[in-house]
Amino acid sequence: MRAGVDLGGTKIEVLIVEGERDVRGRARRPTPTEGGAAAVVEAIAATVEEAADDAGVDGGRLTGVGVGSPGAVDAAAGTVGFNSNLAGGWKDPYPFTDELGRMTETPVRVANDVDVAAAAELELGAGRDLPSFLAVWWGTGVGGCVVLAGKQWEGNGAAGELGHTVVKLGGRLCPCGRRGCVEAYAGRAAMEARARHLHERGQHTKLFDLMEKANKDRLTSGVWERALKEDDRLAVELIDDAYDALAAACGSVVNLLDVDGIVLGGGLGTRFGATAAERIREKMRPHIFNPTRDPAVRPAELGDDGGAIGAALLVR
Repeated sequence: MRAGVDLGGTKIEVLIVEGERDVRGRARRPTPTEGGAAAVVEAIAATVEEAADDAGVDGGRLTGVGVGSPGAVDAAAGTVGFNSNLAGGWKDPYPFTDELGRMTETPVRVANDVDVAAAAELELGAGRDLPSFLAVWWGTGVGGCVVLAGKQWEGNGAAGELGHTVVKLGGRLCPCGRRGCVEAYAGRAAMEARARHLHERGQHTKLFDLMEKANKDRLTSGVWERALKEDDRLAVELIDDAYDALAAACGSVVNLLDVDGIVLGGGLGTRFGATAAERIREKMRPHIFNPTRDPAVRPAELGDDGGAIGAALLVR
């Protein structure tokens, strides 16, 4: 058995997996909001131990730990660098696999979070019958991965950064420090910052009351869903902005690469599922140059477990 770790902006999800996708144990913890990379690695180690206990196996007997992480991941070196959405952020490459391996006493591999989730969807989920597709992971940030002829396109190691595709010149400030990125409009962290700014300037919203009622310290995907169900005007406006940005970026990828489809995952993508997939597909159509092309937009089949299952494939 091995552990797969889905590291996100709000949660650390660990599954203990046997075979391809047989989940034997699981554990979840909030992602630290401060302390940088060291705090994140400590939290992952503790969550791996909890998941191993749930599976009834000693953590030291796992064959390996795979981690899907956002940020600048160097899989060969085992480091995670520039990361604006986790634990207060950090810039310099951190020896992720060495430190986590030392704490868990288990071999560790790390890769980009969307890459590992897309690999799982390619092999086991919504992408298995698509020769080419764009994976869009809509959550705290916006991640992407391109699959061409059944293989992930890595470029020089940083391909697929859909969230930092510019959709509006001089637009909103993105957590990465640039302006007009998809993530500035669709990333959960950026949407929350925008909601707080507008609320402080007097715009009415139920978002933060719903957050407190849910005993959350952030606007999670569940809070956004409840706000939409209550027809909160600000929530509807910001989610519409997110769909517009995602659709514009996806349409540009279709124009450039003519992929067969789009697979939508991530915290918000999974929460809104088929509804989000259809909204993006509808809003994408006006951006597509070739009117005969209407690629499918599919929710990720593996849902919330996809990232951790994909991470576990790293140490199969």
